[in-house]
Amino acid sequence: MDYTTIQISRATREKLNGLRAYKRMTYDELLNALISLIPEGDEEGVYNDDFRASLLRSLIDVKEKKTQPIEEVKKQLGIQ
Repeated sequence: MDYTTIQISRATREKLNGLRAYKRMTYDELLNALISLIPEGDEEGVYNDDFRASLLRSLIDVKEKKTQPIEEVKKQLGIQ
């Protein structure tokens, strides 16, 4: 298997270490476990990688409160 080096901050490394399921879990195993949490599809079919990435970005936006409540969107669109 080919490996590569990535640059992450110490803080990120500590966060990743805190997510390990067991002490000797590799970062590759951990990152693949995290990636597996992104849905692969639904009853309508399989999602492509771009859509799966957009789902992840959307979840991050919600967590960081970069979204608007549906009531506000309805108000802006004149839908009640």
